[in-house]
Amino acid sequence: MRARSFRVLTPSDAGVCDYRTMADGGDWSLVGEQVRQARLSLGISQQDLAAMVGLDRTMLAKVEAGSRRLDGLELARLSRALKVSMEYLIEPPPAVLSRRAAPLTEQTDTEAARSSERLEIAMVEWLRNVQQLLELGVLRARPLLRYPYPVASEDDARQAARWLRQRFGLGDEPIGSIMDVCERAGQWVLVTDLPGDGASLIEGDIAVAVVSTTGDPGRRRATAAHELGHLIIGDEYSADLGVSASRAEREAVIDAFAAELLLPVQAVAGAGAGGTVSRDQIVSFAARYRTSWLLALRQAEQAGTIDSETRRAWSQVRPTHVEFMEALGWAPQPDLASVRVSPAYATAVMEALRNRRITRARALELMHGHIAEADLSQDDDVEIAP
Repeated sequence: MRARSFRVLTPSDAGVCDYRTMADGGDWSLVGEQVRQARLSLGISQQDLAAMVGLDRTMLAKVEAGSRRLDGLELARLSRALKVSMEYLIEPPPAVLSRRAAPLTEQTDTEAARSSERLEIAMVEWLRNVQQLLELGVLRARPLLRYPYPVASEDDARQAARWLRQRFGLGDEPIGSIMDVCERAGQWVLVTDLPGDGASLIEGDIAVAVVSTTGDPGRRRATAAHELGHLIIGDEYSADLGVSASRAEREAVIDAFAAELLLPVQAVAGAGAGGTVSRDQIVSFAARYRTSWLLALRQAEQAGTIDSETRRAWSQVRPTHVEFMEALGWAPQPDLASVRVSPAYATAVMEALRNRRITRARALELMHGHIAEADLSQDDDVEIAP
C-alpha cells in the first residue's frame, strides 16, 4: 500500500498561512522593501523581475513601494525568482540587522554590497532553519558562551581567545574543527557557496553565522573564528568596545581574537630557538594550524620571533601548495571544505525526517547541499506526525 504524500509546513508554507492575515491589513510596505532588497542583491532590474513572475513593471514598482498587495501565488512566484523563502518576504528581519548598515539601494548598488546583502539573506534564512528544528524538539539549544570580562583592546581580545581555549581544553594545540568549537559556544554555523566572507547575528538566545567558501581554507577558518569572536566578546555594538571606536578598530579587535584562537602566540614563541623562527617553521605552523600565511606571520611577529620588516618581506611570497603539504607529511587536513552544517544540526534534520516531521524535500533544503537526494531512502513521503 502506497503511503500518502503530504506537504510539510516549511518557511514557504508558513508564508502562505501568514498571507491570509496580511490580506486583512498586513505590512505590505515591509514586503515591498524585502522584495526590493532581494532583487537588488541579485543585480536584476524591476523589468527583468516583473517578466520572471508575470507582472507588469509598473505593478512590481507598486509592490516595492508597498502600495499593491500580492496574492499567495504571486508571493510564491516572487520567492522562487528571488531565491528566498516566502517567510523571508513577509517576516520582519531580526532587529540587529537594521542597525548594521544602510539598506541596499540603486545608489549604493555595488558588487560588494550585493554580496553582503546575499550573505545577510542567507543568515536570516539559516536562523529560521535553526529555529524550526528547535521548535520541532529535534535540536537542542546550547547556552551562548560569553567572555566575562571587558574587552576594549586587541590584547583583551587575545586574552579572551586564550580563555576560550582553556575552557574547552584545547591548550595550544591545533583546532580540529572550528565548526565544532563554534557549536560548543552556542553558535550554529552554515558554510555557503555565496561570495563574500561571513556574517553573524544573535536573535534572543540563538546565535548563527554564515561562512563563505570563497578563498582558501585558512581564510574560511579565520572567518568562522572572527564571527565566533562577535559572540564571545560581544558584537560591534558592545558597550565594552565603545561607541566612539570606529568599525575598523572594532573589527581589528575581533581579528585579534580570531588569530589567537586559531594559532596561539605561545605556540609560536615556544618554537623559537634563540627567540627566532625560520620561514620553514612558520610554514609548518600555517599548515598544522590550518591558518592563512598572513595570519601565521602576524602571530609570529606578535610572539616576537620575527620582526616587522621580516613579516613584510615574507608576506610578499606565499608558500606553495607543495611546501604546505611537505610540512604536513602529505596528509590532507580539510576543514570547512565539504562540510556545510554541523554534525548536531545534521543529526537533528535526519531525526525530524525519520519521525515524519519534515519531508525529504524539506530535509534536503535544511541540509544546504551537505547531502544529495540519492543519499536518502527512496520511501515515499508520508503524512506528518501530529
